Amino acid sequence: MKVPGPDHPITIEPTGRRVTVRLGERVIGDSEAALSLAEASYPVVQYLPLADVDQDVLRATDTVTTCPYKGDAAYYSIVSDDAELTDAVWTYPTPHDAVAPIAGHVAFYPDKVQITVSDS
Repeated sequence: MKVPGPDHPITIEPTGRRVTVRLGERVIGDSEAALSLAEASYPVVQYLPLADVDQDVLRATDTVTTCPYKGDAAYYSIVSDDAELTDAVWTYPTPHDAVAPIAGHVAFYPDKVQITVSDS
């Protein structure tokens, strides 16, 4: 386990705007309670509360990865009538203390879905 610091900063803040996730025309996530996680030089990632995501399109997979700063990530595939996007969503069920606010939230790979952050 590594702790974020000056050489690898991680900040988590309320996004303060509406975050919508679409698969084609279908809205699969819609939240005004998303968190923005900024990690080092990586693009900011939107974490939506799992409760704000359409559970009908998520299928848990056996994939697990480990981030030394955040912990063990579990994955979901997005399943629709048109496609199955394997491991397109991730979550940290029991994140390290430094990133504890992301527990109960999920993030989406932006190359698999459309993520929009808007004022309403």
